[in-house]
Amino acid sequence: MPERSGPGFRRRVGPPSRRARVLLLTLGVLAVLFLLFVMFAGFWTDWLWFRSVHYSSVFTTQLWTKIGLFAVFGLLMAVIVGFNVWLAHRLRPPLSAMSVEQQSLDRYRSGLAPFKRWALLGISLVIGLVAGAAASGQWRTWLLWTNGTPFGTKDPQFGKDVSFYAFDLPFYEFLLGFAFSAVIVSLLTSALVHYLYGGLRLQGPGRRASTGAQGHLAVLLGVFVLLKAVAYWLDRYALAVKTGSYKGVSGWTGLRYVDANAFLPAKTILFFVAVICAVLFFLTPVRRTWAPALIGLGLMVLSAVLIGGVYPAIVQQFQVKPNEQAKETPYIQKNIDATRQAYGIADSEITPYEPKDTTDAAALAPDAQTISDIRLLDPNVVGPTFQQNQALRTYYAFPKSLDVDRYGDQDTVLGVRELDLNGIQRNWINDHFNYTHGYGVIAAKGNQVDASGNPVYTESALPTKGSFGDYQQRIYYGEKTSTYSIVGGGYQDIDYTAENGTPVHFSYDGDSGVGLGNPLTRAAYAVKFAEPQILYSSAIRDGAKIIYDRTPKERVEKVAPWLSIDADPYPVVEDGRVFWVLDGYTTSDGYPFSSRTTLGDVTKDSLTNQRGELLTAANQVNYIRNSVKATVDAYTGEVTLYQWDEQDPVLKTWMKAFPDTVRAKADIPASLMPHLRYPQDMFKVQRDLLAEYHMTDAGGFFNGTDIWQVPTDPTTNSNEVQPPYYLTVRMPGAQSASFSLTTSFGPSGRDNLAAFMSVSADPGPDYGKIRIAKVPTDSGALGPKQVQAKFNSDPLVANQLTLLKTGTDSDIEYGNLLTLPVGGGLLNVEPVYLIGRSAKVPVLKKVLATYGNEHAVVAVEDNLEKALAKVLGGAVTGAPVTPPAPGTTPTTPTTPTTPTTPTTPTPGATVSPELQKAIADVLKAQGDVDAALKAGDFVALGQAQKAQSEAARELAAAQQKSGLGGSATPSANPTATPSSGPPAAPSTAPSEGATAPAPPSSGP
Repeated sequence: MPERSGPGFRRRVGPPSRRARVLLLTLGVLAVLFLLFVMFAGFWTDWLWFRSVHYSSVFTTQLWTKIGLFAVFGLLMAVIVGFNVWLAHRLRPPLSAMSVEQQSLDRYRSGLAPFKRWALLGISLVIGLVAGAAASGQWRTWLLWTNGTPFGTKDPQFGKDVSFYAFDLPFYEFLLGFAFSAVIVSLLTSALVHYLYGGLRLQGPGRRASTGAQGHLAVLLGVFVLLKAVAYWLDRYALAVKTGSYKGVSGWTGLRYVDANAFLPAKTILFFVAVICAVLFFLTPVRRTWAPALIGLGLMVLSAVLIGGVYPAIVQQFQVKPNEQAKETPYIQKNIDATRQAYGIADSEITPYEPKDTTDAAALAPDAQTISDIRLLDPNVVGPTFQQNQALRTYYAFPKSLDVDRYGDQDTVLGVRELDLNGIQRNWINDHFNYTHGYGVIAAKGNQVDASGNPVYTESALPTKGSFGDYQQRIYYGEKTSTYSIVGGGYQDIDYTAENGTPVHFSYDGDSGVGLGNPLTRAAYAVKFAEPQILYSSAIRDGAKIIYDRTPKERVEKVAPWLSIDADPYPVVEDGRVFWVLDGYTTSDGYPFSSRTTLGDVTKDSLTNQRGELLTAANQVNYIRNSVKATVDAYTGEVTLYQWDEQDPVLKTWMKAFPDTVRAKADIPASLMPHLRYPQDMFKVQRDLLAEYHMTDAGGFFNGTDIWQVPTDPTTNSNEVQPPYYLTVRMPGAQSASFSLTTSFGPSGRDNLAAFMSVSADPGPDYGKIRIAKVPTDSGALGPKQVQAKFNSDPLVANQLTLLKTGTDSDIEYGNLLTLPVGGGLLNVEPVYLIGRSAKVPVLKKVLATYGNEHAVVAVEDNLEKALAKVLGGAVTGAPVTPPAPGTTPTTPTTPTTPTTPTTPTPGATVSPELQKAIADVLKAQGDVDAALKAGDFVALGQAQKAQSEAARELAAAQQKSGLGGSATPSANPTATPSSGPPAAPSTAPSEGATAPAPPSSGP
């Protein structure tokens, strides 16, 4: 009969055809294979990358540790849960008269009967996979526990080594959590099986639980309560690392009076109560009654409320509050001592410093180097200037924030000329084959600008030339290099474009990258980067390599996943190479009594967005060490880790876990050592702690009478704190100046200055030495915000800056506001940049300065030497001279009381002996001035200046007497410092046959 259709009839749809079934099956198989290949591609490319950087042991250690934890704990969970499900089924009672409840469950029992074994395996497998995946994430905890190294320091409460809290306790807590999970899942699944097979009933006559179900569940509950007893015992030790809020410290850690005298005894009592309760549960199958166990459980809960909650509250209210300071003082002292030790601030040195309002040459003499190295070039402002002057090609760029380093005795601002793909025509070949690297490092003196306000470059041009000599200038690995490139194999990428527009080509020959000769490898990378052309492009030749993960930070983080990496890598040019230097931190949150801090919060400042990402933003720690110095070769990408802190037990533990990955401190190249410096993020963490933990007396800490704060940055519109600055500075009490990282503090809630802090950044005997100059509260010393307000409110400053902007279509930007303890007082210096609204290129136009307190003079001058001359009251400073602008004829810098050049005598005129002697005296005095300035001897400088003034008067008198005219008016710039070249000789030219002293061939 034919199939009928139409209204009222439904079309019968038959099963899919054989062809459709085959097609669907094929598509399903292909989808599964593709997913498996995607998983394989991730694993395979990771292995190849680690092997290419010679850290394959890091990959295998992590892999096998994760696999081992996954297998052991996954299998253990599956066995425990599976056994309890099987046991619950085995203990099922024989079915008797069926109640309505059991009749409804019978359908499920019947449906499940043919698949019981598979259901048991499936449930166990799924639960085991989940547990194994969770356990594999604990690979750090496992490695720390199995390789733990003693700290050699015991906690003051329980007398246990700190390693117990840092390495052991976290693993014990993980085991306890796993055991709780296994028991809870077993209890739930067993109860479900007992209910399904009649062991537990909610309806019907007779007992609600069969004998087997009762005994089984009672034992599981007993194990649970026994685990709770273990938890109570571990909680006793966890009190030493318990975190809360106290006295304004949000991460306060350790026991207080109520913890030691209420919670600690309560945890001990609850431990014994829980053990007794567990025994009662274990006796339930024998006694065949729940009553004792349930009564014991109720008593345990009541004890937890009364002993663990009510009693501590009573102690706090009636013992602690009436005499809180006396009760809490011993525990506050433990917290202070542990926190200062854990953060490396225990040896910080505090010196009283009452700043003066005036100074003189003698007082300034010890600070000659500090003054001469005052940094005018703000590395966080002049990035666009480097970009404008030295990028030279559209496909190069400099970072917004440049870096500061030392080369010789010169503080130097550095910028790496990196590749910027936004400056090219974008396509796959250009992005990944033609334009693959940056070129060169540009350097400028930190304490000088030329007459136009631009940097004085010591390394410039393309390719660069200057003080660095010959070095490998190609930057294949840099902070802005975020994409992959395919290099080598004879492919000629674009090295740079010559001045005539002709591309200069280069074929990469560095020992870096993963070879693409294997079709399987190419397919894996095609999947990894979602780019099918990697699989079939003819541009990929034999010997070609793919390089990726090219920023220094991500390379070090991958090879050392146990380190926190400082957010600000910096370049070093030495031994013919460019290296990125990074600081690595070992951290822990298990140091007893040490207060915790959130790294992302305390390392954030007004320049964070310019410099890069935060240091492990959400990570809370209470122990940190700068244990590793790492380098990344900018050409080869080679990563090298050096042990820096040889005493750090956390680093020693990780070195056991990952052997042969960290080289000894003695292996650091001698040429690299002078460029290592104290890291900023470490310093930020320490200064945040020292705002309160500079108080070492528990009584003062309790009263909070001397809390400091890091001031906000007055040069920006943000509310973020002022960043620390690298400066060459001599701290009060120190013998000499050193390259240091510096910051200032203000009293809590006020804007004046409370202290000035520095840490020696040079890798010498004093490396890491923290010195704090503490200012009296009634000294009137100005904080950064007050100094900035003083600058802004000064009529002369306002007038000068307004005139500067008038008609130039430009804006004003303030550079780093530097505070320096010199000459017994406080010198504040701030460069002012003029930025065109169209070009956005900062040019230094003015220097603001003030010395002293609220009534101090404010200077706004074209250069530093004039500004210092005004605010220092005429005291000679040794400030650097301003070089001429490029393309102008250099003029000889003047020195204090230098006479103007004598008039040149007419040819044939006779030079008198008096004039010859006067010229010789002027030359000698000028040489003495130069020598005193170079040596920083301001006492000798004052004597030389006096002699120079006298010689100038004698020269003027001799010129007048000889009929030569001339003037002996002193220079208008009394603070300029001569350059390193020869001093200017008077241009007096004696007549033929006359004898005159010859000028010296070089400066003193």
